[in-house]
Amino acid sequence: MMDMSFDKSCVGVDEDDAPDIDIYHCPNCEKTHGKSTLKKKKNWSKHDTGQSTDIKAVQNGSQVFIKELRSRTFPSAEDVVVKLSGSQLTMDYLEENGFNEPILVQKKDGLGMSMPAPTFYISDVENYVGPDVGVDVVDVTKQTDSKMKLKEFVDYYYSTNRKKVLNVINLEFSDTRMNSIVESPQIVRRLSWVENYWPDDALLGKPKVTKYCLICVKDSYTDFHIECGGASVWYHILKGEKIFFLIKPTSANLSLYERWRSSSNHSEMFFADQVDKCYKCTLKQGQTLFIPSGWINAILTPVDCLAFSGHFVHNLSVEMQM
Repeated sequence: MMDMSFDKSCVGVDEDDAPDIDIYHCPNCEKTHGKSTLKKKKNWSKHDTGQSTDIKAVQNGSQVFIKELRSRTFPSAEDVVVKLSGSQLTMDYLEENGFNEPILVQKKDGLGMSMPAPTFYISDVENYVGPDVGVDVVDVTKQTDSKMKLKEFVDYYYSTNRKKVLNVINLEFSDTRMNSIVESPQIVRRLSWVENYWPDDALLGKPKVTKYCLICVKDSYTDFHIECGGASVWYHILKGEKIFFLIKPTSANLSLYERWRSSSNHSEMFFADQVDKCYKCTLKQGQTLFIPSGWINAILTPVDCLAFSGHFVHNLSVEMQM
């Protein structure tokens, strides 16, 4: 067993890469014995008979997985996503039609939403939020979390040779200077229990979930999930695009989801394979998507992307939120 407390400058191995090494030769021994060998890469096989020992299911988010995901076809979200203009998305509309299907708005006009200019970019986020703010960073290939200062992530983002696929999806900025230049869609503010009814002096404080900044590099992937507390969510793409994989919250799908989430190897099973329909919805620059309570969704980022989002709970989805 290799001692993990090695000095990486001596052995020439990054700590993160160590688990992938099968047989290790130090830089001096490499001359005689050849290079270190890596463990066999996992294969994308959903129909593994279990007889072969070295073919393992692929990790969701890995490069093999992303490549396969890009090449697969899915039913188009045209069948389930409602397209509206910003001015059509009103309280009257939702009270009459409910909010049970995703809603896509092509232009932000009429949404009563404020966004920075499209020239606003990652370095501006750093300016407005602060370089020393700690952010949660997801290593997409391994689907693990770690903490970084925003300035470290920005350096990574702008570096010419990104060694990893890192993703910031939990940067809630409502108590930073960026708060004043981003305003959620008006319909969200009208519906949101937190904005309308949560007492300012509540013992547990207001939940901080209204304004997220998402900085996702090409090939970022967030696996299937349901928003915390059955919240609904809005996304607006300032730059780039995102592909959403959407699964209806039928009782059958929800119980399949529960079973999938609680299995120890869920990160090696592609959940969409277990349900009858998973819809693919591409959200492009300048567009806004509203996802209702309970919808199971995964997100692939095909190009570098800067987006904003927020969670909200409201009267139209009480049952699902419960």
